[in-house]
Amino acid sequence: MKNLFYKTIVLFLIGGVVMSCADSDEPNYQYMPDMYKPIGYETYGEYDIFVNGQEAKLPVEGTIPRGWMPYDYENTPEGMANAKANLNNPLPYTEDNLNEGKQLYTIYCAVCHGDNGDGKGILAEREKILGIPSYDDAGRAITEGSVYHVVYYGLNSMGSYAAQTSEEERWKITHYVMNLKNELEGGEEIPFEEEKEASIAETNPVEVERAQQNAEESQGEGAAQTLDEENNN
Repeated sequence: MKNLFYKTIVLFLIGGVVMSCADSDEPNYQYMPDMYKPIGYETYGEYDIFVNGQEAKLPVEGTIPRGWMPYDYENTPEGMANAKANLNNPLPYTEDNLNEGKQLYTIYCAVCHGDNGDGKGILAEREKILGIPSYDDAGRAITEGSVYHVVYYGLNSMGSYAAQTSEEERWKITHYVMNLKNELEGGEEIPFEEEKEASIAETNPVEVERAQQNAEESQGEGAAQTLDEENNN
């Protein structure tokens, strides 16, 4: 009995000595260090653990980013002509959309195309970029579809702005560009449309079909639940 008592005291003393030597700023002995110290891989770093030795991977073929919808018009002269003739602005022409389009236009477009859309932006005045046409150039005859297509893909010296702007923002810019074109041509003021609560995603056929399918599934589940409740009663 005494031996057990003494052994217990010795164990407590050893434990006290070990605890007194611990540093509160550092963790004690780690049985699974990988759980405490994860390896921070750099996005474009080279590591043998990954296929091809690179941490950054391309997305799986056929995947698209969340909130982004594919653009069906190709970056070709034929695609440009098709968009020019058939692509229409899905956003309503409202005062809010026009004002937001003006703000975006000032950020991305005015430096070259000018505040009035006459091709006399600050870069043109400083002769950094020459030959920028006016929006009322009869030879161009721009439309909503052609404006959006050029903003999306770029044209000649103008680069693409698809990475800097969302789909909705590009359509708002298109509204403002067409408004500038109308002013340059001396047209009558374009009347605003009524506000619509529908978002641009809801004007996309794919999104509309998906919403309809979800609604039908919800209705089916609701009917099944009602039937189960009736059977239980």
